[in-house]
Amino acid sequence: MVNQLIIYLAMLGYFGFLCRFFIEWLNFFLKDEDMKSPENRLIFGSILTIAAILWPIVVPFAYLELLNFHRKNRKVIDLLINQSNSNFSND
Repeated sequence: MVNQLIIYLAMLGYFGFLCRFFIEWLNFFLKDEDMKSPENRLIFGSILTIAAILWPIVVPFAYLELLNFHRKNRKVIDLLINQSNSNFSND
């Protein structure tokens, strides 16, 4: 009984995150101007579906890529943050 409850909750969580990621990624790709052609939309739809289904694999790799980008560009990011903070304090 408890095992079934855990399985159902895990499935509910998986499908909840699947819907959330699908909607977020769909909005992101719809804002892209390069997605207007039918060829690009077919490729986009395939990638979006696969990525949404495999989100437990895709999201950690995307996060690792983001961390790697942040490590490589730390000085530029810190400079931009400091500039924006100084602009807020001057206003």
